[in-house]
Amino acid sequence: MQQLPKRLLSIDVLRAVTMFLMIFVNDSSGVRNVPLWLGHTEASADAMGFADTIFPAFLFIVGLSLPFAINNKIKKGESFLQILFYILSRSAALLIMGFFHVNLEEYSAASVLPKAVWGLIITASFFLIWLDYPESMNKTKKNILMGTGIVLLILMAVLYKGGSPEAPVWMKPSWWGILGIIGWSYLVCAVLYLVSRGRLSFLILSWFLFMVINIAVHMELLPFRFWLIGDGSSVGLTMGGIVISGLYARLVGLGKTQRLWLIMAVLGIALVAAGLLIRPVAGGISKIHSTPAWVMICTGITILFFELAIYLIDVQGKKDWFKWIAPAGTSTLTCYLMPYFLIFLMHLSGLEFSGMLNSGAPGLARSFAISFILILIVGQMEKRRLRLKI
Repeated sequence: MQQLPKRLLSIDVLRAVTMFLMIFVNDSSGVRNVPLWLGHTEASADAMGFADTIFPAFLFIVGLSLPFAINNKIKKGESFLQILFYILSRSAALLIMGFFHVNLEEYSAASVLPKAVWGLIITASFFLIWLDYPESMNKTKKNILMGTGIVLLILMAVLYKGGSPEAPVWMKPSWWGILGIIGWSYLVCAVLYLVSRGRLSFLILSWFLFMVINIAVHMELLPFRFWLIGDGSSVGLTMGGIVISGLYARLVGLGKTQRLWLIMAVLGIALVAAGLLIRPVAGGISKIHSTPAWVMICTGITILFFELAIYLIDVQGKKDWFKWIAPAGTSTLTCYLMPYFLIFLMHLSGLEFSGMLNSGAPGLARSFAISFILILIVGQMEKRRLRLKI
């Protein structure tokens, strides 16, 4: 078997597939008469559906790509403080976006602006602040655009009202939203990676510790959750990706490719089995409650799919199979935000999916088409450098 590369194209492809599926499952969640296994499982159920595997896979992929990004900065000669500032600024961006978006859930009808208008303005502000501006752009123009985005976010925060019209409340963190969870997890894991200088033994120990914390919390052995990491589930998923990335670099560097295939296969299967074994004593399987069984099973599944992706993309060279969704792997955050524009614009225009487009196979086909079309649009935006970069 040919020697594996040090830089994996399969990570971008796996990220693209995961983002495509994230848009698909979010859109199809409103489709009626579809198989139960396809959607998200209720909080009270001891089970998981296909949709419940997408977000943990994304957290794992965040971990996979993290070492490459930080190591590249180290190779460029950036200092510890420069890299730490990079980590903090990326985390802050994700937390701010997650904080604003999660408050859409409690948006009150008593607010000055309609919910759709408020949502469009904050999402557009994200682009103004974190757009991948060309280095050749006039600095004054860039600062005006970024400043406009900041002012709009502050204004939207001032105008915000949540809760009921009788008892309005201001914005609050709640569960931070998907972007916020990614932000906290990235912050913790990236700082640990930087402080340890990517030492594999330290990263493996950290991953093990996060998994133990997750188990202890859900077995009620710990009466509290930790600051920043909560029950350890999100950081456990992200650190799992970092460890696999580290193992890949170590074994490929030593020329031990066959051992890499074996370790990934055994580890993936073992984690799925461990999740099934711990299920009865640690809260069952639940994405909503982020139980150990859910974390382990999803981690194991993602490792196995990553191994398959390495074989298809980096060994067999089948990257072109996925070129139709490639922008989802290179402009991932932009892709994530695009459905917000679609939903709010449809709401303002009074358009909605109904009839056969909201039920069964035609409804699922609609969700598939929407995911593809949004990624296609992002691809055109990417060519014009209209994408977010944090």
